[in-house]
Amino acid sequence: MSVEIAREDAPPREFVDGLRDSVPVVVAAMPFGLLFGALAVENGFTTFEVVLMSATIFAGASQMVGIDLFGQKVAPWLIVLSIFAVNFRHVLYSATTGRRIAHWGPVQRLMGFFLLADPVFAEAERRGETHGKITFGWYMGSALPLYLCWVAEGWVGALFGNLVPDPQALGIDFLLPIYFLGLVMSFRKRSFWLPVVLMSAVVSVIAYRTVGSPWHVSIGAIAGVALAAAAAPGTRAGKEKS
Repeated sequence: MSVEIAREDAPPREFVDGLRDSVPVVVAAMPFGLLFGALAVENGFTTFEVVLMSATIFAGASQMVGIDLFGQKVAPWLIVLSIFAVNFRHVLYSATTGRRIAHWGPVQRLMGFFLLADPVFAEAERRGETHGKITFGWYMGSALPLYLCWVAEGWVGALFGNLVPDPQALGIDFLLPIYFLGLVMSFRKRSFWLPVVLMSAVVSVIAYRTVGSPWHVSIGAIAGVALAAAAAPGTRAGKEKS
């Protein structure tokens, strides 16, 4: 307990810890930021629009979906709805992380939820498992470098992306699935992990074939959450009592 109190009373140290934890995440996300900038310009975006989109949305998968839909010149409401479908998982992220940052002030929570990208959520969960509550200093140290680098990488990709004539030929477009697979595998030691992952994967594939993209992302996530909720110890205990 004394160690936790000491760490809570040392915001600079917490921030430095967050910076250190962010290094692998920033390095892993770098190709996506560059790829997004290059693809966005290829789809008709200006460099300013690329930077603005990265700074205001800060969600790699949603930005990729957005530039693809913008390139097809579909209705704006459909673009918003599609991005919401891809980003639905962030509702689940917020619910999970919210219990660890309940001691933050309203403005701090607002900032935290804005920066709650996939790798930030993964790092926050790991931090929460070892330290309990997450300090604002650590969170900012972990999330801000990723945010700033993401915006800068989009800008660099927009400026110099044309130097790579065919990103797909280099396999760069496959980095996103590998990245998400790494995030999923980081939770493999949790109980009931494999059934939840299999359920999400199977339902997502079925939804992709029947409903289409990007709805398969949210449908698969909901299926996994439903299975996890049904198999939770509290749920099983309630059924046994009844």
